[in-house]
Amino acid sequence: MNTETPARLPIIDMHCDLLVYLTDVPGAMQDNVEEIGCALPSLAQGNLKLQVMAIYCATHAGSTDYAKKQSEAFKLLAEADNNLTPVTGPDELQLALQANTTGMIAAIENASGFCEEGEPLEDGFKKLEKMIEDVDRVLYIGMTHSLANRFGGGNYTTQGITRDGKMLLDYMHGRHIAIDMSHTSDALAYDILEHIDKEKLDIPVIASHSNFREVWDHARNLPRELVQEIVHRNGLIGINFLRSFLNTDEPEAIFEHIKYGFANGAENAICFGADYFYTADEKYADQQPFYFPDLVHAGVSYSYILKKLHNQLNEAQLHKLSYGNAQQFLERIWAKP
Repeated sequence: MNTETPARLPIIDMHCDLLVYLTDVPGAMQDNVEEIGCALPSLAQGNLKLQVMAIYCATHAGSTDYAKKQSEAFKLLAEADNNLTPVTGPDELQLALQANTTGMIAAIENASGFCEEGEPLEDGFKKLEKMIEDVDRVLYIGMTHSLANRFGGGNYTTQGITRDGKMLLDYMHGRHIAIDMSHTSDALAYDILEHIDKEKLDIPVIASHSNFREVWDHARNLPRELVQEIVHRNGLIGINFLRSFLNTDEPEAIFEHIKYGFANGAENAICFGADYFYTADEKYADQQPFYFPDLVHAGVSYSYILKKLHNQLNEAQLHKLSYGNAQQFLERIWAKP
């Protein structure tokens, strides 16, 4: 395992599943570096200055209760005597980048977390408001996960947006919450952009933890046209560390994705979205290992990446990748009236 020193630059990462681990795994502990790559000691070692904590659920009965447990876990982390500090605006972000702690902010991965398939949409929006109140701020919302729900098609489907999906976008207008494309079908992604343009909605666009399909042909990776749309809209693209989305056989494929982004117009959009989650569940046995050895946890991965890229990207580009692009994006969307 890589034992590099902590990353020399501050790191902002757009996606991890610590909240799922803490609420779903019996005996889960926030400092268990053996079980999850974003355990708190690893975040501190990796010089994480802001870690986005996803509230995730699959689409099934009880999904909102499952997500509620995670929003409560976020509150407990924010209130505990640990190395985490909530970030809810530009001032807190500036402090987090200079502090010896890790900032944290919540996001929603799958809108089924606040609205189940059979309940009135208005009730779902009330649950969303309560979730935002509980965690103080939500950075982004992903409509779907891998499959389809009432809002649209996930990344393993070909379905586009539904009426409820359009209503969710209308709800998000002007609320300083980004729409996340990381788990949309291609059809849903383009439908989202079309509705935003047609209705002139003020909604930032990101792909919080996705790589490039031109480098590795996988449904979870972004096609060229969607990359161009996100870049055109001043969005973010968070590089995912999972082996399945990089190249299952090539340990250094992550550098090809990063360099592709810089070479194809995404220099001001590219950032990190490592996607660390609990991988010891037996149902995932056929997909092991999930991460290449140098990317197994936050304490070593960012340092490894920056060191390897030191002679391939210039200093300004390394700053953009590490934290600069994400910082500018957050400050821009939060500064709007």
